[in-house]
Amino acid sequence: MSIDRFILKKLDNCHEEHTRRNLVKLFKLRIHKAEKEEKQHLRIG
Repeated sequence: MSIDRFILKKLDNCHEEHTRRNLVKLFKLRIHKAEKEEKQHLRIG
């Protein structure tokens, strides 16, 4: 299972607000990292 699917699964099942907030932060960081890598790849390729 990919880390992204793992985070989404945990978010779906998590009811503790602090943990949910941290999972959302983690997911946002992964999205921003992927966007940055994609932009970098488009410049090179």
